[in-house]
Amino acid sequence: MKIQCLTFAKRRRNAVIATGLIAILAGALTGILFAQGVRNDAKLLQEAQDAFKPLPQDAATTEYPVSPERVSLGRKLFFDPRISVDGVGSCVKCHPPALYGADGLAKSRGVNDKLMPRNAPTVLNVGLHFKIHWDGGRENVEGQAKMALLGIGFGNPDYATAMSRVRAIPGYTELFEKAFPGEANPVTEDNWGKAIGAYERTLITPSRFDEYLGGKAGTLSAQESRGLRTFLKTGCVQCHDGSGVGGGSFEKFGVVSEYWKETRSKEIDKGRFNITKDDADLYQFKVPSLRNVAMTAPYFHDGSVNSLHEAVRIMGKVQLGVDLTDRDVDEIVAFLGSLTGKLPENFATAPVLPPAPFDANRPASAK
Repeated sequence: MKIQCLTFAKRRRNAVIATGLIAILAGALTGILFAQGVRNDAKLLQEAQDAFKPLPQDAATTEYPVSPERVSLGRKLFFDPRISVDGVGSCVKCHPPALYGADGLAKSRGVNDKLMPRNAPTVLNVGLHFKIHWDGGRENVEGQAKMALLGIGFGNPDYATAMSRVRAIPGYTELFEKAFPGEANPVTEDNWGKAIGAYERTLITPSRFDEYLGGKAGTLSAQESRGLRTFLKTGCVQCHDGSGVGGGSFEKFGVVSEYWKETRSKEIDKGRFNITKDDADLYQFKVPSLRNVAMTAPYFHDGSVNSLHEAVRIMGKVQLGVDLTDRDVDEIVAFLGSLTGKLPENFATAPVLPPAPFDANRPASAK
């Protein structure tokens, strides 16, 4: 009996020792894995900080400031449909706040329901882009706003007609004088562009991703972090970088294979070539910003793809020659969701406009 008791005690002691060793080893392994995870997270953050930059407070420049008077005037003009030939067209018609500054259409509709040539990108953060429009046909938001007066969106035959429509609305002349003090005739197409441009330069939408870039822990989920890692590793960041996560260069759409075979586009758009007539610009488009991309379907210059998952898959294939797995796509889309910011307060609601009815004949007597 004594021998049995000793044997039992020995076994019990060995079991306790083994359990203790296992606990020590498990703790050590957990510590190693945790340390490795911390290092990996720190490396991912550093790579992200090298590739991207947090959004600035606004997109003002020395040449194009965002004074309160200009922004206030520009906001009113942005929302006002009475400067168009049919009293319906306006900046906000193609860029409504409810759809995050896009309009949900494959191709937008202008005055008298005329079809626009391309999809309307979101106006949010657009002041940060190096050029405006898919083909870069406008140098900046000021030039785009000015030229829009004569385009399908407003339909005015000339600037004199457009400005006479502005002057015909009581209250606007005084607002122009405050926004552009000292000018003998401030109600001009150039100042129209500067005012709307000043307003658009304030439409900045920082998101959780900006907090992440600032080093705030826990702002990205595990899936979003994996998506960011895949985004960087796969090469998406080669074009979609900077504070806008895009919007800073022209690139060929269809580097590896023809884009229209994957997008099933009804028409083949030659992109920037249509402006320059240079073969080097064939199928070149401005790289779109991916800020708020989860909110601005459909995708691509012709709005040919409705699903963000499908758009990501297509980009991997035609731009990088990569067949992304379903998991890769899911994780990249999750990361892209972290780029959705809050609508600016001065965009989320419409301003009160100077009162006056629309009258297509009034400009003639107001010239």
